[in-house]
Amino acid sequence: MVRFARSEDRIILDARMDMDNQELNFRNELLRAMGPQERELLLPHLEPVDLEVPLILEMENSPVGDVYVLESGLASIVARFPGGRDIEVGIVGREGMTGAAVILGGNQSANRTFMQVSGHGFKLPAAVLSAAMEESRPLRSLLLAYVQALLAQTTSTVLANGHAKLEERLARWLLMVHDRTDGATIWLTHEFLAVMLGVRRAGVTVALHLLEGKGLIRSTRRQIVILNRRGLIEEAHGSYGAAEEEYRRLIGKDLAR
Repeated sequence: MVRFARSEDRIILDARMDMDNQELNFRNELLRAMGPQERELLLPHLEPVDLEVPLILEMENSPVGDVYVLESGLASIVARFPGGRDIEVGIVGREGMTGAAVILGGNQSANRTFMQVSGHGFKLPAAVLSAAMEESRPLRSLLLAYVQALLAQTTSTVLANGHAKLEERLARWLLMVHDRTDGATIWLTHEFLAVMLGVRRAGVTVALHLLEGKGLIRSTRRQIVILNRRGLIEEAHGSYGAAEEEYRRLIGKDLAR
């Protein structure tokens, strides 16, 4: 059985104490949304970690030993087809965490999760998270709401993959990354984008040129700069927005910029 240490002596990296409000200032929206009692269950067990590309956070069909709470950077949840192309089915940034299977009471995921944009965050033993959810109903409710929001994102991804043009899917994906990162520059190669969208590299190049020709982005071999966010939303033709609104409804935080 996990025993929770309630010491206030442990210093958590990148979580500074606000002496006026007596609250820990996190960038992760789930940690910010927790009440003090829920955070207290987790704080002694949060281990600060650097999350570099392409660190694997979860392996498909393998036990989940730790979950990761992102403060910055971006993780990709990828479905893998034997003998076929991988395709991204979800992304996680500072709005969430890995370990959806653990939150739902399981111990392994069917998909692989790895870092696609470097950042940092906290590592938390899966057993600690499960025990904390058993102890705190508000914590369980919050994390289950997050999983529901993540499922809404996956649903939107399936709809976009099935019905939207490639440039529309790319516009949606860039908006989702933009929501979860700082600044306007996204550091990714065309090869990596091809994996995320489940298409050939040549198709990604064509889609990038189409968006660039409309003045929405500026693209080089290893970076994409967002120039016109509103234009990207229009280009997505309705494939962006529904999952973001569901996150706001469930978590009470604005995900979209």
